[in-house]
Amino acid sequence: MFRTAKVATIALAFIASTTLTTTTAQGAERPVTVPGCKTPTSKSSTPLKVKQPAATAKPSAKTLTFKTNCGDIVISMLGNKAPITVNALSTLANAGYYNKTLCHRLTTGGIFVLQCGDPTLSGGGSPTGWKGYADENLPKDAPANYPAGTVAMANSGPKTNGSQFFLVYKETYLPPNYTIWGKITKGLDVLKFIASKGVDDPSGIGKPKIKVAIESAIVR
Repeated sequence: MFRTAKVATIALAFIASTTLTTTTAQGAERPVTVPGCKTPTSKSSTPLKVKQPAATAKPSAKTLTFKTNCGDIVISMLGNKAPITVNALSTLANAGYYNKTLCHRLTTGGIFVLQCGDPTLSGGGSPTGWKGYADENLPKDAPANYPAGTVAMANSGPKTNGSQFFLVYKETYLPPNYTIWGKITKGLDVLKFIASKGVDDPSGIGKPKIKVAIESAIVR
C-alpha cells in the first residue's frame, strides 16, 4: 500500500532516533489550546538515570496507561511476544522516566504515527548508560503491517532500542524493523484528535500543533 522508496525513506528519517531533527525539535515551543486538551507545562529535560533491567527478566505488567493532557491512552502490553521490550518500558515507567515529557514528532502523510519517549525532545534521547536491546515481534513486510492502535519501538537500526516509541493512529506501512510491544485499547480517539490538528511544519513531519504531554505513566 505504501511500499515505495520515498515512503521507506521518510519512515527511516521519521522513526530513527537521530539528531537530524534536533533544530526543529528544540525550537520555540508554542502551546496550543484546543477543546479536550489542557495546556501542559512540560518542557525538555535531562533523562532520569534508571538501571537497565536484565534481558532475562520476565515481565509481569499487563497494561501501561499514559495519562496525557488530552486524555488517557491505555496500552495492552505484549509481554509474551516482546518480553525484553515490555520489561524495559515497564521499568522506565515505574521509575517516572516518562512523567512530564512531551511527544516530539508527528507525521501525517503516508505514515501515521505520534512519536514519544524522549525527555530531551531532540529525537536522539535515550536512557543514560543503557545498551540497546534486541528487536522482538517484528511484523511481516506487508501492506499496513503497523495497523491503527499499534505501539512499537523507535530506533536507528538493529538493537538500538531505548525509551522512544510510536503510536499508530491510522494503518501504516513501515519496513518491518520496529518491535511491536503493545496495542491501544483505549484512547485511539485521543490520538486521532491530536493528529487531526496537524504538524507545526509544512513537510507534514515535526512537532504536533497540539503540545502533547505525558503527565504520568502507570503500569499495572
